Amino acid sequence: MRAIWGIVLLALALPAAADVIEVEYSRFYSHVSKLDDEDTNALQFAFGFVKVGEGRLCEIRDANIVTDKKTLPLDVTGEYRFTVPTERALKLAEAVVAIDLGDPANQCDMSVQLETRPEYLKQEYSVDDLELLMDQYSAFFNEMGSFLSFMMPSVEGLVFQFEDDYLDAAVPYAPRINKGTLILSEEWLEDARLLRLPHAPMRVTAKTSGN
Repeated sequence: MRAIWGIVLLALALPAAADVIEVEYSRFYSHVSKLDDEDTNALQFAFGFVKVGEGRLCEIRDANIVTDKKTLPLDVTGEYRFTVPTERALKLAEAVVAIDLGDPANQCDMSVQLETRPEYLKQEYSVDDLELLMDQYSAFFNEMGSFLSFMMPSVEGLVFQFEDDYLDAAVPYAPRINKGTLILSEEWLEDARLLRLPHAPMRVTAKTSGN
């Protein structure tokens, strides 16, 4: 599996003997709520756990948001990532996120990946689509850079990742897909071109300085 780029946003103490861990929903809410405005509403955080020493994602058998009154199941992708809703009511209800891991919990470190929402995963992207995604990623990193005391990376393009890690294909008027990844530089995007892909990507992330 390709290297995983993530922003570690949650500090978790994972019990060594348990495969089911519980994390306060408020920890997730404090981060997903940062995307709850029109400047960043095309983006989402995808949560997962990286197996220590291996780089792969730990298996997630099940994930739920649990309150005193109800249990809300969370969708887990085939690569073992999940998203959570932005619901202040769940924070007020002191909900927890219960995650059933298929790997030993003490060998799995939380990672958070910033990516586009599913509706922006498609085969054809207009110039406006690409500009929107660049603007949204830039807005996020600019906002975080002004909020945090250290310099955040700058956005230098977009990265399209496909489910097939070995995909190698030509793209009309664009760089070639190599090992399941298409990288569009800021310079290419500034030329304002339509992007037609062989099929929809698995995710779209930002190309940032240093990655």
